Amino acid sequence: MSEPAVSVIIPVLNEERFLKQSVQAILNQNYSGQLEIILALGPSKDQTHVIAQDLAKDQRIKLVENPSGRTASALNNAIKNSNFDIIVRLDGHAIVDINYIKNAVKTLVESGADNVGGLMKAEGTNAFEKSVAAAMTSKFGVGNAPFHVGGKSGEVDTVYLGTFRKSALERVGYFDESFIRAQDWEMNYRIRKTGGKIWFNPELVVSYRPRKNILQLAKQYFEYGQWRKQVTKTYPETVSMRYLAPPITVSGLMSGFIMVLFSRILDISWLQIGYLAPIVYLTVIFLAFLTIGSKIGLLSRLYLLLVLPTMHLSWGVGFLKGSKRL
Repeated sequence: MSEPAVSVIIPVLNEERFLKQSVQAILNQNYSGQLEIILALGPSKDQTHVIAQDLAKDQRIKLVENPSGRTASALNNAIKNSNFDIIVRLDGHAIVDINYIKNAVKTLVESGADNVGGLMKAEGTNAFEKSVAAAMTSKFGVGNAPFHVGGKSGEVDTVYLGTFRKSALERVGYFDESFIRAQDWEMNYRIRKTGGKIWFNPELVVSYRPRKNILQLAKQYFEYGQWRKQVTKTYPETVSMRYLAPPITVSGLMSGFIMVLFSRILDISWLQIGYLAPIVYLTVIFLAFLTIGSKIGLLSRLYLLLVLPTMHLSWGVGFLKGSKRL
């Protein structure tokens, strides 16, 4: 029995570092079914367009425009230009193993789910990126989401990227283009609300490349926090302690600082209890440093002392600030 045809969709923006490697990994798949790759091209400032044009010499690769550069619109443009009933969503910096599509389609069929996905395996190429990767695959860094830290196969709230039934995407009206971030989570929530299943399979592994420096990392997690706030405003029933922990941490640290400041100005000794907030937080960071750092090099381990607070506090500040929906 032949395997079903698959459309692979990839939003692409400033992906000159890994795009060719990412697409080649798809073309090399151990998969007998018909395959098309749709690259939704945003207004890149590097050589991404040149690389994409060269890749498109292969007839299995189609290019579509995404003038806004936003991920949700790129995905929708690609889906609407796809020819097949199974949609594999990947990224221009994601590298998949040779059996990824075979295993994803098999899982989709056997589970009866509308979307299946697996592990977001963060991998760095230098000391800083390896530190970020270690933090992104730890409960200390990102909580207990299975697609970050692993777990058993089964139903979950969301997965990384995903292999969808096209009918499910059409049923819920595609990705919400007003979400700049968290569009995957929001889409999966609507699929679940309409009776669909989201399925996690830890054998589906996608390599992910972390941000290159601390400023990019801070911007990434600040935006994560902003758009998680938007999700909770749109769907209040989805609020959980995992999402509230970073803004509570930021609020606690700010309150502690203010209490200590006023204890000195007003000479009120009991306000010095404010020191507890940074002491507790720094203790958590130190425990994380000891736990996560045991598997990485010394320099990467030292970077954790900067990386973890950057992720936590940027996310928390972004959540507290919020973001106006487009």
